[in-house]
Amino acid sequence: MKIQAAIARDPGKLSYETLTLDVPRPNEILVRVVATGICHTDLSAINQLLPARLPMVPGHEGAGIVEAVGSAVTKVAPGDHVVMTYDYCDDCRACRDHDHTYCHHAVERCFLGDRPDGSSTLFDAQDAVVHGSFFGQSSLATYALCYDRNVIKVRKDAPLDVLGPLACGIQTGAGAVFNALGVTKQTDFAVFGAGAVGLSAVMAAHVAGAPTIIAVDISEERLEMARDFGATHVFNSRTEDPVAFIQSVTEGGVLRSLDTSGVPTVMQQALAATAPRGTCGWLAGVDPALEVPINPTFLLAGRSVKGIIEGESHDAQTFITKLVDLYMEGRFPFDKMCQFYEMDQLEQALVDSKSGATIKPIIRFHAQN
Repeated sequence: MKIQAAIARDPGKLSYETLTLDVPRPNEILVRVVATGICHTDLSAINQLLPARLPMVPGHEGAGIVEAVGSAVTKVAPGDHVVMTYDYCDDCRACRDHDHTYCHHAVERCFLGDRPDGSSTLFDAQDAVVHGSFFGQSSLATYALCYDRNVIKVRKDAPLDVLGPLACGIQTGAGAVFNALGVTKQTDFAVFGAGAVGLSAVMAAHVAGAPTIIAVDISEERLEMARDFGATHVFNSRTEDPVAFIQSVTEGGVLRSLDTSGVPTVMQQALAATAPRGTCGWLAGVDPALEVPINPTFLLAGRSVKGIIEGESHDAQTFITKLVDLYMEGRFPFDKMCQFYEMDQLEQALVDSKSGATIKPIIRFHAQN
């Protein structure tokens, strides 16, 4: 079928083209995309900072309505509302242990842009291959093919156009708190960086009942938003040391901290802000060439560093359903950091995402009904 899709043929550039999308194979699902969030991972892919192959169609925070399903699909049916999340092989050691976010074949399944057998789902006007399985979806388009593994059925009374970002950025921040770091009513928590991931972590920590929630950033506007989302303390680290501040308002540091910046000096601060027995989470998205020095003696007090991918949302169906329910209850108001752009405003959305003018841009493609 013919679709409109945002295609990157050259690094850093996106434009719409009419492409041909293949028909669903037995385990595939055709989704009419209602809206797709733009994540910094999309920007990194089209700028060739990740192993994504050009030409490609990005988009990995898609939400839409099922149009058709392959013969082997039983999880969803036409008309169902769905969110499309990360793909995984379901066969490697990690997947057999149900740790899907740590799939050994995540690069092939999420970045290289082809089906598992190497074939493509997308072709251009000259019938040339376009890499179209980014995160198993390539949803920056009017229609997308995904798999029974990475499609999440959601309740129909939820506003579908805002749900896409739950698939990656928001899932990453909230999951880091709920799943990976296990923040509870007995756990003080600090997050470094108040973007979409960091603010999602603040909201999750508030839901978890953390007694102290500290947000660190260099933007007063974002720190104010963090306070609105439940942060008990905020700190502008542009000119002063956040570690000393955190130690002063806690018992010498927090039991759980999270870096969302990927900046080595900030990652060091996030670790330094932990108390004895504390755990610091570092997220995916860090430049693989970067190194972060760690003093082993500092870790001897029971401190640890934990790498986290996709918020350890290994059972994405259950976890995203939980986030949708929290949102509908008014306890997880992530929509307040989202801004909608129409399909023809893609370039502005990319500019605003890169500059930080918008925390979470969402491109609308179709009406929900």
